[in-house]
Amino acid sequence: MALKEGLRLRKRVFWRLTVPALGLLVLLLYWFPAFRQLEVLIPMGVCPSATMALLRDNFTGVLRPWDRPDVLTCTSWKTPIIWDGTFDPDIAQQEARRQNLTIGLTVFAVGRYLEKYLARFLESAEQHFMVGQRVVYYVFTEQPAAVPRVAMGPGRQLRVEFVARERRWQDVSMGRMRTLQEALDGRLGREAQFVLCMDVDQHFTGAYGPEVLAESVAQLHAWHYHWPRWLLPFERDARSAASLAPGEGDFYYHAAVFGGSVAALRRLTAHCARGLLLDRARGLEARWHDESHLNKFFWLHKPAKVLSPEFCWSLDVGRRAEIHHPRLLWAPKEYAQVRT
Repeated sequence: MALKEGLRLRKRVFWRLTVPALGLLVLLLYWFPAFRQLEVLIPMGVCPSATMALLRDNFTGVLRPWDRPDVLTCTSWKTPIIWDGTFDPDIAQQEARRQNLTIGLTVFAVGRYLEKYLARFLESAEQHFMVGQRVVYYVFTEQPAAVPRVAMGPGRQLRVEFVARERRWQDVSMGRMRTLQEALDGRLGREAQFVLCMDVDQHFTGAYGPEVLAESVAQLHAWHYHWPRWLLPFERDARSAASLAPGEGDFYYHAAVFGGSVAALRRLTAHCARGLLLDRARGLEARWHDESHLNKFFWLHKPAKVLSPEFCWSLDVGRRAEIHHPRLLWAPKEYAQVRT
């Protein structure tokens, strides 16, 4: 009896010490940039040599993961994590042309996000996004007349789609899955073979070519790619359709970039839209809104390709030796101005 009581006491002491320590660690990682530099000491893992030899890309053929021994270049389900130096961009361009692809790029520019970010997003996309390929941009906004005129290269088009303005920015974020699902069932789904969906408050800084395309594509979150699984900000409320139990989840994916074939994106957006509706009916809202539901989907349905943080990077993270050539950069987050 005394032994059992002693064990219970030790457990209580352990958890009373552990929970505040974990909370303090998360607080330090989020709010103190200098402390975040310690992330580089957390190992990312190594792709087994047997898996390396099997890694192939649907556009570049055999990859070169051994050229990046400093980072994790594969997943546990044996699909590639694309880093600079592991692929041949010229081969990817040739393969996309051989397939005669049209590539869609969707972006939501609602409220002040339109006037603050959209012009730079589109102008930088014309410089770096799928250069030499056929591209159709889909801009979803409640202000079609305010969309800036941007000079488009040959074979590139801009389509503007009206969406109603929501009262809260959270509803704009969560509503985009339903809007994307409808667009994929309409003209977008008919004229593009692959589609990438992006946030507008970022801009391109380097070549963003067909090497990013696959049946389904997920983006490693720049703020979380070094973190161990137990620290990742998955939805943990078991009542939510987006919830992941302890021990579930592979990586934490960023909703600022995701994509795939039209068919795969239909499944993804339908899943997320359905989960968001279920949560709303229960009076719930997942911690990170549509991003939480996106992470649940990719846990259940593994992405065919994962993009390294180089493909969506935040300068606020600080310098990282493994980030060679950022290709898409977050804009400074000025939420007080754009979310009012």
